[in-house]
Amino acid sequence: MDKVEKAIETTATINAKRQLVLDEPLPVVGPKKVRVIILLQEEIDMDEKEWLKLASVNNAAFNFLKETEEDIYTPSDGKPFHDQGVK
Repeated sequence: MDKVEKAIETTATINAKRQLVLDEPLPVVGPKKVRVIILLQEEIDMDEKEWLKLASVNNAAFNFLKETEEDIYTPSDGKPFHDQGVK
């Protein structure tokens, strides 16, 4: 007889003893052997300067903007905008 795997997603905490502590009880009657996959969320602490550098036109993702076909505007296009502020 073939075995079918069933996935259950839940959240947990890894305690100071490196043990996995589930936030909620599992909907499975045990004891039962299971496989566990742990997905760790990495925190990326990035300041605004780093974020702007990654999003800048120096980023290779924006190279298409340097193509002549993308250069569709001239300084004479549109009208100047002078912000008068909120009154």
